[in-house]
Parts: sequence; C-alpha cells; structure tokens
Amino acid sequence: MFEDLRDLYQEVIFDHNRNPRNFRVIDNADRKVEGFNPLCGDRLTLFLKMDDDTIADACFQGSGCAISTASASLMTEIIKGKTEAEAVALFKAFHDMATGKGEDVPLDAIGKLAVLAGVRDYPARVKCATLAWHTLDAALKNQAEPVTTEQD
Repeated sequence: MFEDLRDLYQEVIFDHNRNPRNFRVIDNADRKVEGFNPLCGDRLTLFLKMDDDTIADACFQGSGCAISTASASLMTEIIKGKTEAEAVALFKAFHDMATGKGEDVPLDAIGKLAVLAGVRDYPARVKCATLAWHTLDAALKNQAEPVTTEQD
C-alpha cells in the first residue's frame, strides 16, 4: 500500500515537472518576485494578479529541478482564488510539512501538496520544494527584492 502511494506521489511530481501548470507570464501582474536556490540552481519568477485581497491569478516562469518545478506548479494551482490570509496559512502548513518543523501537518489540510512531504528526509531537496513558497511569501508581503533559499 505505502509503495503504491509513493509511486503515485512520484508520478504527480513527474507530471507537474513535465507539464507545469501556470507556466507563463502575467504582463500586468500586481506582484512579481524572483526566487533563487543557489544550492540547486533553481530560478523562478512568480507573478500574482490580485483582486482586492484575493489571488485572482498566479503563474511562474523559470528553470529548476523536478521538485522545484512541481512545487511551483502545484502551488500556483492551489492558491488561485485564495485570500492572502489563506495563502499565508498554506505557506506555513507547507513549510512545516516540508521541513518537519512545528506540529505534524494533517495531510488533508494541504491536499495535493502532500506529494512533496517526503522531501523533509532530504535536506538539500527541502530548499527545492520551498523556493516557490518563499517567493510567494515575499509577494504576499509585497516585497520586490529577490528571494533566496539561503535565508531559510
């Protein structure tokens, strides 16, 4: 059973890497932040279109490893339609899950993002998985300066 679940999770990651969702640019984005993971070489630019305090649209461009790309793809899918407060709560839950810090995160609270839970066992891969999320956190705080995983 566990092996089947791990295979499914790997397939979701591979699918989002091969066919990333929301891999595009929003020309009139309200928020645009660059992120960089020097350890792995992952780079991305996150674009958000806001409707008051709701994320109306989210997308990204860049290059990175399978985990980084899949994480950004899954993140942009799940945050659309969320309020800033809901997105901040998702960031915290995802970060806690990926790093193993804090309380155990109920996997139903993060939905499809649970496919990245295994990265906590590989410290170098945690930065790959959290890059997009730290970039989102900066965008939600309306910070324009680039984000690096070395701040984590």
